Amino acid sequence: MTLMDIAVLSTAALAAGVLNALAGGGSFLTFPALVFTGVPAIAANATSAMAVAPGYLGSTLGFKAELAALPRRRLWVEGAICAGGGALGAALLLNTPARVFSAVVPWLLLFATACFALGPRWLAARQARRPQVDVPSTSRFGQRAGLMLVAVYGGYFNGGLGILLMALYSVTGERDIHTSNALKNLNSWVLSLLSVATFAAAGLVQWPQAALMMVATTAGGFWGARLARRWPPAVVRAIVITTGLVMAGVFFARQ
Repeated sequence: MTLMDIAVLSTAALAAGVLNALAGGGSFLTFPALVFTGVPAIAANATSAMAVAPGYLGSTLGFKAELAALPRRRLWVEGAICAGGGALGAALLLNTPARVFSAVVPWLLLFATACFALGPRWLAARQARRPQVDVPSTSRFGQRAGLMLVAVYGGYFNGGLGILLMALYSVTGERDIHTSNALKNLNSWVLSLLSVATFAAAGLVQWPQAALMMVATTAGGFWGARLARRWPPAVVRAIVITTGLVMAGVFFARQ
């Protein structure tokens, strides 16, 4: 790595840790930074997943009060779902040709951003039609099925994982954005552990870049968790949506 590469990767990773703690989308920064510094797309995706995993842990610790208030059984069930989905998604990536993966990257980024942007409107419309329904309890099966799909996506392509998790919790009735953030960070960390272990075993992780970025994302994640409580939810959402649209546009332009 050159000094320029180190500067680009460490800055992107620090900002990604903060962004992941706020609402997700940190891989919108780490993945492009790795590609920019010359890492092939599939290896960049694997290395990015490794890089942001400690950041999820740091921000999870920052939300320990919110997690402590939730039923322990829910945390274990969702963790098991995410672990299985993350491993399955990683296995799918290992069997995807590099050309195909590079072609679908901008669409994956755009899809994740659209889900996050439209999720609250979908929930508001649903509650307006059925105001007596307790969304969290009646949507428990749907939420867990959706969580499995998102976990598979996260294992396959880490970009936008946090955004999809936030969207999932939003449309299935989680009204407190800080609780959603806490669950998003914990489950992202769990599924990332399984997926990065698969990537590492396959030799896809670029370890010098990953080690540098892991330190930066951890620091950014812990700081971002503290910052998230002070910023209005509308500002957090605007940051994530803007980041997603910009990164999707960059990858479309590269094609």
